[in-house]
Amino acid sequence: MGLTKKEIFTKQQNELAEIAKVLGHPARIAIVQQIIQHQSCICGDLVNEIGLAQPTISQHLKELKRVGIIQGTVEGTSVCYCLNPEKWQGLAKSFGAFLSGVSKSLNNCC
Repeated sequence: MGLTKKEIFTKQQNELAEIAKVLGHPARIAIVQQIIQHQSCICGDLVNEIGLAQPTISQHLKELKRVGIIQGTVEGTSVCYCLNPEKWQGLAKSFGAFLSGVSKSLNNCC
């Protein structure tokens, strides 16, 4: 087996799975929550807020940025991160549709 056979799934299914995989780490959830709490770009405060080492935070930020959940801007020697509003709205819509489809079928479950 070994292969995921992504080609047999829709683009939306693959995207939701990739986002869920990236968000499947509690540190990444904490990072996103910190960015949401600040309601603005966050620069370098994550190490103190989350309690992980800078290289670890950087790796998690890299993954969040790779899938487009966050975006970053360089300001001098630091990088500031904020949510990517366009991607976030798309995710809310996609996950909302996915979750509402599941909740409709719960009434007919065994």
